[in-house]
Amino acid sequence: MTRLIVAAGGGGDAVAAAMLDAALYGDADQAVILTYAWDRLLIDPVPGPRGPNDFTGLEPITPAVWKVPASARPIAPAGSTLPRLAAELPHTFALIDPRQGVEGVTHQLEELVTHLEPESIDLLDVGGDALARGDEPTLKSPLADALTLAACGQVNAQIRLLVAGPGLDGELPLDDLRGALGPVVHILTPKDVDPISSVLEWHPSEATGMLAATARGVRGTCEVRDAGLPIPLTDEGPTVHEVDLEEALSRNELARAIMATATLDEVEALSREVCGFSEIDYERNKALWLKEQRLVRLDPESLLPQLDQFEAEARSRGVTHTTFRHLTEVLNLSGIQRDALRQLLMNSRPERYAAPLWSVIAPQ
Repeated sequence: MTRLIVAAGGGGDAVAAAMLDAALYGDADQAVILTYAWDRLLIDPVPGPRGPNDFTGLEPITPAVWKVPASARPIAPAGSTLPRLAAELPHTFALIDPRQGVEGVTHQLEELVTHLEPESIDLLDVGGDALARGDEPTLKSPLADALTLAACGQVNAQIRLLVAGPGLDGELPLDDLRGALGPVVHILTPKDVDPISSVLEWHPSEATGMLAATARGVRGTCEVRDAGLPIPLTDEGPTVHEVDLEEALSRNELARAIMATATLDEVEALSREVCGFSEIDYERNKALWLKEQRLVRLDPESLLPQLDQFEAEARSRGVTHTTFRHLTEVLNLSGIQRDALRQLLMNSRPERYAAPLWSVIAPQ
């Protein structure tokens, strides 16, 4: 039997989908995970999501839906984590193509459901910004989640909306989400993280990294990239809640506004109208800024004192953990240096590694 999991925001949601599949359903049959190729600028220097034309080696599942196998490759300068995920995980990764707006994604879903006849369909969002109204001051990336939510709301099939790690994406505080969350369907454990443990060693997703860390028992306060909200790592972190999909749609103004869109440009325009911004505009501006940045040499003698200073300042703010993605940012390194920085720090201070986070507090 086949299961379908839609990774609402792409990126780390696809990794979390693989973890959740094993946790909820076991590993007798593997799921098809439908996800965006949208890895943000750390992996992909091209703003916005990638479509099928941005890859070589894709395999057709239906006329509108393509599988991303391990042998697929993004066409330079684009980048994508999906081929590596396909190489390391047993699931089938299928590509959401948002270029035809909600109408296009709805059509892709309908084709896939007809073709697969799945025994279950889950829409998974890590953090909970699928439940955003659109006017929250801390909201940064509502577009992908609203688009998949709107499409799922129009498919003639039973779809269960799941929110894992409410508040862990640092966009909506947990207290703002409580009223919309339904029953807890699962609490993730260290055993649940095991199937994706190798992926966590390299995948840059902060929200899914914190989800895994809290499932492993890490507690404290985590600071993430772009001066985001300090994120509490609590017993709520590893919870997975069911949410009524219709109630989520009634709450999400952007999802309702984009229901009839036929292009990604239309989705962006309505995001600017409803939320006051498009996150792809942010990526466009940041991409231009990154092009002007000079590559800093990865020199332990200069970087480790900078790290000491950052850690001291973070501790003064009540922070206990951070992500390697954020460390790359605060040390003025480029995204391509993230793995080298991670290796340097783990070699020099292995006791600080709280997989897959970094502790800013030395163990006693």
